[in-house]
Amino acid sequence: MHLLSVNVGLPQDVEWRGQTVRTSIFKRPAAGPVAVLAEHLAGDGQADLRVHGGPDKAVYAYPHEHYAYWQQHLPAELLVPGAFGENLTTSGLLESDVPVGALYRVGTAVLMAVQPRRPCAKLGIRLNDPGMVRRFEEARRSGVYFRIIQEGIIQAGDALMRLEPGVPEEITIQDMVDSNALPDKDFTKIEAMLQLPDLSPSWRARLEQMLAASGR
Repeated sequence: MHLLSVNVGLPQDVEWRGQTVRTSIFKRPAAGPVAVLAEHLAGDGQADLRVHGGPDKAVYAYPHEHYAYWQQHLPAELLVPGAFGENLTTSGLLESDVPVGALYRVGTAVLMAVQPRRPCAKLGIRLNDPGMVRRFEEARRSGVYFRIIQEGIIQAGDALMRLEPGVPEEITIQDMVDSNALPDKDFTKIEAMLQLPDLSPSWRARLEQMLAASGR
């Protein structure tokens, strides 16, 4: 597992469907080392802090393996590193292999996998497709949000190394994606997710709502 690209971008105003929208989704690959700070990468920012950023969405990684899938749906010229607004374009780090709460060392930083991404309309702006939010969720290729445990320095080419050994019955990022996206819910697994000590408050509330709606 390693980084193919480290991508950053600051808020900017863009024109979209007759309106001016402020967004930071237009990330660009950094040329050299990038500092990992307490809740973001140096040179990176979020335009709407109500729904972006914060400790549970500090660094967003997206597997380059998914780019092949998106070639069926998006113009090739848009599928460049950072196309999905990710900070880290990765190789070998798939959601199905990433347990919630797992720690990874990359460069001199340590990151904790916390939750999948649920997209907003800004993704449609980045990829020039107003239907992209629905398409992204249906594809179940979410990427991974990380919490920053240890600040440090990262750059393209750095290895991603898991620091903690696996344990039986791990709950993965893909399990969280599927709990939201699939019509047939595994409520036993959802109950197990609610026992995770590192579950983010927003996902805890969402999963509790699912259980309440089921009558369990």
